[in-house]
This record gives sequence, C-alpha cells and structure tokens, in this order.
Amino acid sequence: MGEITERNGSICRLVPELLSSFVDTFVDYSVSGLFLPNFNSNPNSTSSPTILQTHCPPPDRLVAIGDLHGDLEKSQEAFRLAGLIDSNGKWIGGSTTVVQIGDVLDRGSEELKILYFLEKLKREAAKSGGSIISMNGNHEIMNVEGDFRFVTKKGLDEFKNWADWFTIGNHMKALCKELKKPKDPFSGIPAVFPGIKKEFVDGFRARIAALQPNGPIATRFLSQNLTVLVIGDSVFVHGGLLAEHVDYGLDRINKEVRDWICGLKGRQPPSYVIGRNSLVWLRKFSDELAKNCDCSALEHTLATIPGAKRMIMGHTIQKSGINSVCSNKAIRIDVGMSRGCTNGLPEVLEINKNSTIQILTSNPLYLNKEKPYLDANRMDGLGLLVPEQGPKQVEVKA
Repeated sequence: MGEITERNGSICRLVPELLSSFVDTFVDYSVSGLFLPNFNSNPNSTSSPTILQTHCPPPDRLVAIGDLHGDLEKSQEAFRLAGLIDSNGKWIGGSTTVVQIGDVLDRGSEELKILYFLEKLKREAAKSGGSIISMNGNHEIMNVEGDFRFVTKKGLDEFKNWADWFTIGNHMKALCKELKKPKDPFSGIPAVFPGIKKEFVDGFRARIAALQPNGPIATRFLSQNLTVLVIGDSVFVHGGLLAEHVDYGLDRINKEVRDWICGLKGRQPPSYVIGRNSLVWLRKFSDELAKNCDCSALEHTLATIPGAKRMIMGHTIQKSGINSVCSNKAIRIDVGMSRGCTNGLPEVLEINKNSTIQILTSNPLYLNKEKPYLDANRMDGLGLLVPEQGPKQVEVKA
C-alpha cells in the first residue's frame, strides 16, 4: 500500500512539469505547425546552457548551406537538393553533418518557421547519427542587439503571432499553482517607440521580447549557435576569420557570444562580432573578383589553425553561385537564395571524408550535359558534374 501511495505521489509531483511541457508543445505547434514534443526540454528553462563544440572530426559527409533569410520554401529546397529531406520535409540524410552558416533572420517572412524547421531536423538527424549545426550570422547578432533595420512587415507579424501564443501559454501555466509564475517577456519593453509607425509597434515589441538577450527565442534557438567552427580541415564562419580572432581563442569566442545571447554579458555584443572586421561582417575574402581578396591574410589565418586547409563563409552574395578564390582556400556559399535577397537558385556545398568537394545546385543551365561545367573565372578550380536527374554537382580534390 505504501508503495502505491509513493508511486502516486511521484506521479502527482510530475503533473506540473508535464503540464508545462504540454503547453510548450501546444504553443510550438500553434506558431510553427510542427509537433515538437517538449517533455525533455523547457524553452523557459534557466539551467546552464550546453557546452558548444568548436572543433569536430570530419564526418563521412558534410554539407554546408548558406544564408536563408526568412525563406522557408527555399530553405527546404536547399535541404532537398542535398538529399537531406524527403518531399514531406522528413530527414533522410542519415549520418550527414550539416552546417547552416547563419543569417536565418531578416529580409523574409518565415524566420521563426525556419528556426522550428531546423529544430525538428536536428532531432530527426540525431536519431540517424547525423547532426545539424547552426551558426550566428551578422543578422542574428543584430537582432539580439535590437537592430531591426532589415526586418520586413511580415517578419514583424510572425513574431507578433508568436507573442500572442506565448502569452496564452503563460496564462495557461499560471493556472497551475505548483508551477513557478512565468516571466513576462515584455517586462521593461516600452509601449511606444519614436519613429515607429503605430501598426508596427506590436510586432516590434514582440521581436524585442523574443530576441533580446535571455529572450525566449534567443535563449532557446540562438544560444545553441556557434560563431566559429572547425570540422576536420575546414573552418566555418559567417563573414570571415582573422589571425587576431584565432589568437583571442575560438572556444572563448563561442562561449562569450553564447553567454551574451543568454543574458549573462549585458546588452552589448562582444566587439569581435560588430564592425567591418568582425567575424560576422568581414568581406576581405568574399569579393567575387579574386584580385580584390586578401589571400595573404587568409593564408596567415589558416596557418594559425592546425590542419586547416580552407575557410567556408556566407554573408556576401555570390551572383555566380558558390565559388572559391585563393587557390580554393576561400569558399563562398551565400547565393542570395531568399526571395528577400536576390531570389537566387539554391546551391549547397558538400565535402566528403576524403576532402572531395562538390557543389549541388538547382540551376537548370548546368543540366545541359553538352555544355562544359567548368568556369575557371568563377570557380578557381572547382568543376561541375551533373547527375542523371536533379541538381548539378561539382567535384574536386582540395
């Protein structure tokens, strides 16, 4: 009898936690249309964030995807292009490691939906031994900082919708006396903003509430992002990396940016993620004209990272598609695919364990096998190979 009483008592103690998780799952579904059971994680949790892994061994297959900028359809097309998801958006990428190089936010209308989409895929990929690594771009840093210069009206509306459901969820949790009273994410946020039209104020407030340091969306999604990443012999960064950044410490950079997003470092971002020479804004290696790229600085930076052969970056739109300069040491993967940018044709980069590099694209020009696939002016040694059906690929030993 005592055992039954003890068991029932344990169940009763779990009820508030189960209720909270149910409410979080309900809010997630209402915002994203995705069912993401939340029984093992609480988006409002204030527990210590997970340790970020800056250096990773090379997987059998590595895929890098450039800037997404709020375009869910193009984002999904990029994942399908690499054979990572099926027509229903379900992970079929097996043990593939995917790096999304930042700039999910701004310019588009489905920024939150992309964050939820990536979260869903992270869970599915993990079950197959795969992984998806998200990175900070300059637009993630800007939004946490409260710089909304590139936000669209539909982007504001999406965050207002999130705030409405999030508030409903908090009201539901407040009905359970055993649960700690949820924190009001709007606390301290002004009701009006000089220069902001009245019809945009609610969306503006919602975006601040969600993305400010320690905000629910910033903490849940962006705090897991890396700012710099080394996988095997490839260095990933949104804008570019300089030797001074390496000297400062790559692990230190990732930790400090994460701590800032979690509200542990004040409201101002670290200096190395703001300004033209920062990790997320640098363009020294991104000009489409090879002669304008500082190959000497790039080589010096790579030499300070043991085993590094190349730097892979986004940030600067490459109208000609994914390409490389500096003898394949700089690979640029932002193709402006979002309709909020240049509505470019999706392309993704693939690196196999033997350092074979391939570019997968949806550009129909490369489906004509009678045309040469190598454009030395833009590819600097990367060639194009077309499979029987679907996208083009490039293949090269780097």
